[in-house]
Amino acid sequence: MAVRQRLAAVVAAAVLAGGLSGCGGADGPAPGGSPSASGAPTPTPSSASPTWPAKPTDRSPHGVLLSAQLAMQTARRAKVSYRLGSDAGSGPLFWQPKTALQVKRSTPAAAEQLIVVDTVAYEGGDAATAARLGGRHWERFAGAPGPDGHREIPYAGLIDLLNPVVALAAATADGTTAQYVGEEKFEDSTVEHYRVSTDAARYAAAQTQLSQARREGLRTALAPGGSASLTLDLWLNDKDQLVRLQRTGSGDSGRLDDSVLYTEPGGPLSAQAPAESDTVDTGTRSTPPTAR
Repeated sequence: MAVRQRLAAVVAAAVLAGGLSGCGGADGPAPGGSPSASGAPTPTPSSASPTWPAKPTDRSPHGVLLSAQLAMQTARRAKVSYRLGSDAGSGPLFWQPKTALQVKRSTPAAAEQLIVVDTVAYEGGDAATAARLGGRHWERFAGAPGPDGHREIPYAGLIDLLNPVVALAAATADGTTAQYVGEEKFEDSTVEHYRVSTDAARYAAAQTQLSQARREGLRTALAPGGSASLTLDLWLNDKDQLVRLQRTGSGDSGRLDDSVLYTEPGGPLSAQAPAESDTVDTGTRSTPPTAR
């Protein structure tokens, strides 16, 4: 508990010094940019390199995972390549100071590309969408207002499953069991493999920065048929940054087997909204839960 309190103080200091904010607020510009005249955020490339925090002296499995949580909070962004059930794709993800996602999907039944910039989303980017929309390539919609009156972040369920800070908050929550598996080769680097035993309810409950509705959606997504157990495998680089995440579990309606790769943490990434002249505004809607 003393270790957690010390690291919490370090995290708080980093947040104050770096001006970071929680995931998905509705006010202010999106990552690296400012709102357009129409009010839609239009982020530009972000090239600032974060200053990596010093590693805590506690190198127990729990202490290392706390260090990884701080490292990924500091990184604020990374390129993700994921497979979540029947959904797969890759592209840049921003989790701080605002939420943004731009992925090209390899799932045949889904729109080829998905862009989320704070509370606005765009789907399409392919010839089929252009044919359906009379030449324009993108559908634009805003998140529906939530119970508190603030607009939802479209595809928040997908973003919460991809966000490395969410995964590491779950991995370091009270009641979890963490163990060091060992060093392994990953691509051209040596990484450290850790394994955490938890469950979907505890995973969701650890996300105190999320709304109750998002925590419940996360719990449901991670518990196929009411899965009682969940295993997190996490691979960290020499900066304690998460480079690979795997979630496995089983339930009455099937087995959970998610995989997310993280590259270029803190790198010069961007998420760009399409030109307004190439979009059709379809109003406001809530997005469905992440497909499985």
